Amino acid sequence: MSDGEQNDVQRSGVTDLEDLIARLERAAEQLRSGEVSPDVAATMVEDCASLATQAAAELERLTRVEASRPAPGQDSLLSGQDPLL
Repeated sequence: MSDGEQNDVQRSGVTDLEDLIARLERAAEQLRSGEVSPDVAATMVEDCASLATQAAAELERLTRVEASRPAPGQDSLLSGQDPLL
């Protein structure tokens, strides 16, 4: 994957992660308000668990993308190495 493609994947993933976080925050506000019935609250808690799982998976994916990149400056150092060394 090229650097440009990795950047696009990372930007998209960060946007997805931010969306999931915003949805979790809105649900938390509604649950804290106490204005939802117990049945609705139970459904929201289940939805939040699903959202949290999605967020964790997205964070893990972003971490793998970032880990696949060489450290800053390393790519130029490695490309200049003598293959006989």
